[in-house]
Amino acid sequence: MTDRYDAIVVGVGGMGSAAVAHLADRSADVLGLERYDVPHGYGSSHGSTRIFRLAYYEGSAYVPLLRRADELWRDLEVDHDRKLLYRTGSIDAGPADDPLVERSRESCAEHDLEYERLSSAELSERYPGYDLPEGYEAIYQPDGGFLVPEQCIVAHVDRAHRAGATIRARERVVDWRPTADGGVRVETDYDAYEADRLVITAGAWAARFVDALEGIAVPERQVLAWLQPRVPEHFEPDRFPVWNLQVPEGRYYGFPVHDVPGFKFGRYHHREETVDPDAFEREPTQADERLLREFAEGYFPEGAGPTMGLQTCLFTNTPDGHFVLDTLPDHPQVTVAAGFSGHGFKFASVIGEIAADLALEGETTHPIEQFSIDRF
Repeated sequence: MTDRYDAIVVGVGGMGSAAVAHLADRSADVLGLERYDVPHGYGSSHGSTRIFRLAYYEGSAYVPLLRRADELWRDLEVDHDRKLLYRTGSIDAGPADDPLVERSRESCAEHDLEYERLSSAELSERYPGYDLPEGYEAIYQPDGGFLVPEQCIVAHVDRAHRAGATIRARERVVDWRPTADGGVRVETDYDAYEADRLVITAGAWAARFVDALEGIAVPERQVLAWLQPRVPEHFEPDRFPVWNLQVPEGRYYGFPVHDVPGFKFGRYHHREETVDPDAFEREPTQADERLLREFAEGYFPEGAGPTMGLQTCLFTNTPDGHFVLDTLPDHPQVTVAAGFSGHGFKFASVIGEIAADLALEGETTHPIEQFSIDRF
């Protein structure tokens, strides 16, 4: 006999775990389905650290969501036995006239965020791990830092369990379809389940469940490096804010040493490799390492010691780099949260809240107009 739930969540990673927790907190009878382990290293929500920042060059409209995400991360941390959000401050840097720097400053000014504008010399004097060229500038915002993604997922799942949610790992969703009564039927490689509402938070696999995302939510191979610092004290969390940096070679981002050996960093859209999430080169190559090492030697030379680790993950990019947060026009019982384009994890706590709003109420008070699925 088919089980019936108030809501089913497909994918229990960063976004899905938050959605399950928020739905369960509202007394919904919710089922979470995850094809891998909880948490796992096959998608977009792993790798020890994820940047959290309020200065937001991608668009100042994101800042209210970030403020709410900050509140929700702190609330989640109260119930968890490990710290989830570490404050280091954040740096957005590049040539003085680069849009990254100016848009970061504008987001701070528009939302009354505390910030400082630093020259490259001032930045290096305060934080010696940075060695940026003359003529570069940085926006420093003190509330930034990093999240611990695997523990964030664990904390959301623990909260969901305490509220009565059922989560099934190692169970792959094969398909879903609407039912005659306005609900959904979800088939897996084990069983079939029915629910009044469906939330799709399937990351790089989202387009397989939502036809409208085909060619819109596109998976991309990403590689991160961890290098041994030559001057370790310059790369500790209290001396090395998280950062985004625009240079002629591209846009890069990075973190202080935390939890595992090495100063961590990566290049946005690493080698611009669109991939099938089930069939791509997961093992980093020497070419991946060279690309990243050359950058570190040029801009963070004190951090460019021996390689400690390399790891792949997946971005899921939309054409405009903004998220998809919406219900399906033809199936309003289905909520989609997808296409986080390499900058979404920091929002996971509030994305879960929004997904629960859309699933249970059909609307949300959060400003998500720019994330509609039909804008493409």
